Amino acid sequence: MDNVLLTLNAQGHGAFYIKEADEQVAEMSVSISGNELTAHHTEVSPKAEGKGLGKRLFVAMSDYARKNGLRVIPLCPFVHAQLKRRRQEFADIWTPQEGD
Repeated sequence: MDNVLLTLNAQGHGAFYIKEADEQVAEMSVSISGNELTAHHTEVSPKAEGKGLGKRLFVAMSDYARKNGLRVIPLCPFVHAQLKRRRQEFADIWTPQEGD
């Protein structure tokens, strides 16, 4: 299986994605502005579900945020759930909002 890749345009919009056999099978759309990385949406193609690809995208996004000193804004429900589940582990890149 191929590694997680990242593409960003000049405005800081893009995605982490995974390709298998030259076909994109998973994507996490993101944008970066200042010191914030906003995770907008995560999607895995139906034929690739159950392989942990969403988790791989999340790990790649978290690693990227850490390496670049970014705070994560989790608009994506999947990303938000992952952060909430392990608050202490991600305290360096995520600040829970009231109600989290």
